[in-house]
Amino acid sequence: MTSSFASHGSKKALGASLAFPASLIVFVIIVVPMFLVAKYSLNQFVPGQVMKAVFSLSNYVNFFTDPYYRKVFFSTLQVAAICTFLSLILGFPVAYFLAKTQASYKSLLIILLVFPLMVGNVVRAAGWMVVLGNAGAVNALLHWLGLIDQPLKLLYTPFAVVVGTTAVVLPYMILTLQSVLEGIDFSVEEAAQNLGANMFTTLRRVVFPLIAPGVAAGTMLVFILCMNAYATPVLLGGSGITMMAPSIYGQISRASNWPMGSAMAMILLMTSLLISLFANWLIHRRYQKTMVS
Repeated sequence: MTSSFASHGSKKALGASLAFPASLIVFVIIVVPMFLVAKYSLNQFVPGQVMKAVFSLSNYVNFFTDPYYRKVFFSTLQVAAICTFLSLILGFPVAYFLAKTQASYKSLLIILLVFPLMVGNVVRAAGWMVVLGNAGAVNALLHWLGLIDQPLKLLYTPFAVVVGTTAVVLPYMILTLQSVLEGIDFSVEEAAQNLGANMFTTLRRVVFPLIAPGVAAGTMLVFILCMNAYATPVLLGGSGITMMAPSIYGQISRASNWPMGSAMAMILLMTSLLISLFANWLIHRRYQKTMVS
């Protein structure tokens, strides 16, 4: 018995020693900068200086009382929610097909899906600028079909930001859902259909509850990416829409207002975290209720 306890203790010590380097790196790269940003957000901006070291909540008060900042905040939430919803709706059929297919070209399809992730967001946004511009492919097609006489203003609008951001995050959602779908036994679908359930009922009552954790993970990942998007809103949104990440950059690099930029960064971080945790709790709660019923 004593030897078993000693063996267990040595395994725990070994696990802790192996995890220490990675934990130290995470602490240095992520936790320390977060504490610095939180500290800067409580300082006061003084023109001509970087900041004045005081303890003040004025930056947070200014953010939530200024109509401009509130508009930026809610625009970011709206775009992130729409893009997350679209990526889930568009990504599930693709992930479902990839998970069920046993075709020889499955690896090729996955490579094609991963390939856009190897291209920078700036390059992809530039491609969408060509597609959505006044002389772009969309307007040219609509004009050729005789549906429009004048080019539609698609670029530098919230629509362009939603399209571009959804295209960026869609592969992440598909890959997350696919990995979860491949872990379930699809014979449960056949059992449900043998009992009289149609395809829609099978997906709603059988498949979706089984992949609820994967949906939560994919939703959280995509939502955080959308909330923190920078290149796509700047290049495709222009002056038509301002989101949090570009606004934070403007506060720090152009206005040299580090305290306000840090406060906005902390608000963005905490909002992303709280909404993601709430979505995760809601999906798991729904999953547990479905499994019990």
